Amino acid sequence: MKRGFSFSLPVTVVVSAIVFIYFCTVFIFIDRWFGLMTSPGIMNAVVFTGVAFMCVFNYGFAIFTDPGRVPSTFMPDIEDSKVPIHEIKRKGGDLRYCQKCSHFKPARAHHCRVCKRCVLRMDHHCIWINNCVGHANYKIFFIFVVYAVIACIYSLVLLVGSLTNDSQNDEQQSADSFRTAYVISGLLLVPLSVALSVLLGWHIYLILQNKTTIEYHEGVRAMWLAEKGGNVYNHPYDLGAYENLTMVLGPSIFCWLCPISRHIAHLW
Repeated sequence: MKRGFSFSLPVTVVVSAIVFIYFCTVFIFIDRWFGLMTSPGIMNAVVFTGVAFMCVFNYGFAIFTDPGRVPSTFMPDIEDSKVPIHEIKRKGGDLRYCQKCSHFKPARAHHCRVCKRCVLRMDHHCIWINNCVGHANYKIFFIFVVYAVIACIYSLVLLVGSLTNDSQNDEQQSADSFRTAYVISGLLLVPLSVALSVLLGWHIYLILQNKTTIEYHEGVRAMWLAEKGGNVYNHPYDLGAYENLTMVLGPSIFCWLCPISRHIAHLW
């Protein structure tokens, strides 16, 4: 399901940064290091353009893909043996019911205060995509982060290589004319590479554990309570690392880096 479009300042900032970094990388870093008309220059420009395209493509999909809406007709069937887990309220022991949406919530669904509705397998609301990250767009969001990390590190390597080449060829006077582009690119790429790499590592951990960000924080408290009572806490949705991985990325390894989510099934 596709979402409608509404203006978002953070999304505008991200798009502007992507465009700026792309043009600096291709027309300054690659051109000044290899030359755009040389074989190495063409090869690097094509590869970087491909990575940038996949990054933008997945970013757009993450923005416009609905994260997963709870059907208004959903009713938990507590007698269904095929659904072994039924989440209950922390207090009272009743099945989870959203007072704001006026319907029951399936397992792993949560109400988003920004989107003002319940989201299936909600991970978090991301201002940078102006959308929730949930059941239907989690893989797309993850793949976007993968390509964003590759693009940032690739661009940073080309930036450093371009500066090194200029100093070796005594082209400092020529490099001065691009100083602003180098400085701004460096100030963008270094923190972005670090932040996105940390974010990628975090979501790899979550995927291997079959957890969402919300479930991780809930699990910390559940683990503390279990240890306090002399019990051992086990995450109820953990199927093993490989099974957890295929649940998000799909059964075919050849489609893991593609925004294809045909393997996604209902959560109830």
